[in-house]
Amino acid sequence: MFRSRPLAAHCLLQKILVRTPILLLLIAALSIGTSAQNEDAQKAEAIVAKAVRNLGGERYLNVKSLYATGRYSIIRDGAVLSYQTFTDVIVYPDKERTDFKFGGVKNSQANYGDSGWIFDGAAEVINSSTEKQVQDFKRGLNVSLDHLLRGHWKGKATLSYVGRREATLGKRNDVVTLEYSDGLVVEFEFSDTGFPVKAIYAGKNPDGEESKEEDRYAQFVETDGIKAPYIIDHFSNGQQTSRINYLTIEYNRNIPDSVFAKPATVKEAKKDLKF
Repeated sequence: MFRSRPLAAHCLLQKILVRTPILLLLIAALSIGTSAQNEDAQKAEAIVAKAVRNLGGERYLNVKSLYATGRYSIIRDGAVLSYQTFTDVIVYPDKERTDFKFGGVKNSQANYGDSGWIFDGAAEVINSSTEKQVQDFKRGLNVSLDHLLRGHWKGKATLSYVGRREATLGKRNDVVTLEYSDGLVVEFEFSDTGFPVKAIYAGKNPDGEESKEEDRYAQFVETDGIKAPYIIDHFSNGQQTSRINYLTIEYNRNIPDSVFAKPATVKEAKKDLKF
């Protein structure tokens, strides 16, 4: 009867000895997984940092505002269907106003944080942005190259390294991803020289069906020590649908908040931006 406790202790010891290798293997596997994740994150950060250096380093990161002009083209089956001229005003991280002109008619869209407005020049109507329009604007920010390189995603998404992907003949691109808490995943590709090549993300076509969206960057031009892609081509399911062609870009211009304020009248909305 006195052997019961020593025997129980012996059995317990045997169970511990049997389970110990399994526990050690689990701990080792978790440690290896965590280490690999850390390495992937560090590699992704290094790729992003190289791209920032290529685009101007601290000069690029210190940009607070942007004023640009250009042309926006609608493309179908490889041909330009129509185009509009535009002016684009941005105050980072989340204020933007774009004015379009086509055939003498002006249309505008402005967003600032959780608010915004749209001016329909043909109908001569000014409306506050709907919740969906605001969410579409925010999604546009989350998939943008500036959002990645300037670190505006931090606290909202996780950056990781995917690997290398075949690009043109004999060349491969490095791929990093941003994964947001709402499930949005954006892949960014970078060339061997460290320049941004494209962004890939899921979207929806006009029929509400899932689609593969791509923004491709080209023609990097230097202004005041900062390089930016002057051409951004958009593809949906492999077919080009539009092109943004910047003509001028001006950095760190003093832009008053009134630029983003909703116009009180149609007459005011029709006026060209002056500041």
